[in-house]
Amino acid sequence: MEKTSVRVLCPKLLIIRNVSGLQWLIGSPFFPQFTIVSTLTCIHTLGDSTSPDYNTESEDLRTLLLRGFHVIGALVVGSKCDLERVAGEAADASRRMRKFLYGDEYGGKLGNQDLIGAIADSESGEIHFFVSRGENPTGLECVRSVIYEDDSGKYVWDTGCLLHCVLPIKLPFYFPVNSPSDLFDVNRFGDSSQGSGAKSFPCSYFCSKNKAVFSVEHADIIQVSLLLNKSRTSSKSAAPIAEYVPASEQTKLLVVDYKLEVLCYAAKDLPVTYAVSKLVVPGLVDQLNSIKNTILPNLLTQHLQLHPYHFCPPGFLHPITVIYELSYGETEMKQVEVRRSLHSRLGLPFDRPLLRIANALNLSTTKDSAKSNSIRKGSSLLRDVHVGIPSSGVSGGVVSLVQGSYEYHHYLQDGFDDSGWGCAYRSLQTIVSWFRCQHYSSIEVPSHREIQQALVEIGDKDPSFVGSREWIGAIELSFVLDKLLGVSCKVINVRSGAELPEKCRELALHFENQGTPIMIGGGVLAYTLLGVDYNESSGDCAFLILDPHYTGNDDLKKIVSGGWCGWKKAVDSRGKNFFLHDKFYNLLLPQRPNMV
Repeated sequence: MEKTSVRVLCPKLLIIRNVSGLQWLIGSPFFPQFTIVSTLTCIHTLGDSTSPDYNTESEDLRTLLLRGFHVIGALVVGSKCDLERVAGEAADASRRMRKFLYGDEYGGKLGNQDLIGAIADSESGEIHFFVSRGENPTGLECVRSVIYEDDSGKYVWDTGCLLHCVLPIKLPFYFPVNSPSDLFDVNRFGDSSQGSGAKSFPCSYFCSKNKAVFSVEHADIIQVSLLLNKSRTSSKSAAPIAEYVPASEQTKLLVVDYKLEVLCYAAKDLPVTYAVSKLVVPGLVDQLNSIKNTILPNLLTQHLQLHPYHFCPPGFLHPITVIYELSYGETEMKQVEVRRSLHSRLGLPFDRPLLRIANALNLSTTKDSAKSNSIRKGSSLLRDVHVGIPSSGVSGGVVSLVQGSYEYHHYLQDGFDDSGWGCAYRSLQTIVSWFRCQHYSSIEVPSHREIQQALVEIGDKDPSFVGSREWIGAIELSFVLDKLLGVSCKVINVRSGAELPEKCRELALHFENQGTPIMIGGGVLAYTLLGVDYNESSGDCAFLILDPHYTGNDDLKKIVSGGWCGWKKAVDSRGKNFFLHDKFYNLLLPQRPNMV
């Protein structure tokens, strides 16, 4: 008998730590049995943290999970006591969840599915896997072989592709004039697709043949267009049939416009017609039902602005779908709580925005899609110019770097001559671009004039300051970041450049915990600090400097080879001091906002 194995694709299997709870294990019918591609925390429970509220949980999972992925088991986080009993309860929970999610979709065979039941120690994180066989769900088989896939992205996207379908529809509702609460949905939607006898191509026919990168961003996407059949046909006649149903009292009709948008995952060898019939159409039905359940209770009192978005947050190999209600904007507290709940379910940190609209996948297929994507994310300036730069040469040092992306702003950009006075302005622009790239803000990177105007508006400068060529320093930058972005800053003061190496440990902690670029002011020149390389034992250190004084064109090779972005030691091999010993320095450390 062949040994049972569990294959783990997701980089992070255990979301819950140090507390009890339940996680759903997600797989795909297109992968080998017991292959775990992701995991989702159960957040709707009935008292006990491991007792799911199946109705509410299934509604959430039906929206989140793309068709082509499904629940294949559950993992309970708790103690090591009675492993087999707890694992059995986990498998039973997943079996019940599948019934709520899929009903009779699998021909009534859900009770005969082989499912995973797992238990993890909440302290050590050690996981034990069991398999519950469908023909004997009470008997468990202990899994001895667990395979953690190294190149999981290639595993997922070499096997499959995405199908994307947008379908504008009109949802008709009618209600008695004298009893508006008796609202009825008269919409009928289902799979009316019929085999036409035409040749059906596999999905791979529409996919690229040679892929070098395997990720959601580079996945093959097949655009699907569906025609909605608005008439009913009889088995006796091909002509449309109109059905008249008289109302018992005076009735009003209300029609709501909505745009369905679904993503599905399919194996590349699957026929496209089958994928549309069994994945896309059921996905549309799921989303339609979810929308109806949300708008019906509020239909007569408010017009909800519901919109589906697709995300692939860090650590996830496949997209998820979220439906946002946008009547009051992204910062409205109810919307913030929705995102916070999603962060909890997906195991995402609570101090950074990963599920805002700006984070959504761009699935545009127009000729200008690449252009619109770059416009949405920021500009065409060089990004992350430090990536790939050689090491600093600090023996035994620990490197701590900026987290995330930024744009390189420097002298003479945008046709504006600020040579000799604008270095701190350019450093501020780089810092603002970091907050934009991480989606903390959608504000445009401010111009020199807008920076000056902000300082005038808060009373720090006189009106004559606007349009001048006056320098600004770390303190002024903190004022502008607070006014424009609501970002607070920490300031480190040193009396001499000779003292800067003493601050390396503190700077390393900043990059590890906050991850934002640092502005170094004071002295004569302003710089942007992107990281430090520090040997705590020897005290040897180096600073990764992004120099805003560069005046050339945006040639990455020229910038790196010229040292405009590179590691600088406090004292180089020729004994020259990078930071002047007779000048003071102020270091501005922007703090990452605690928000989702």
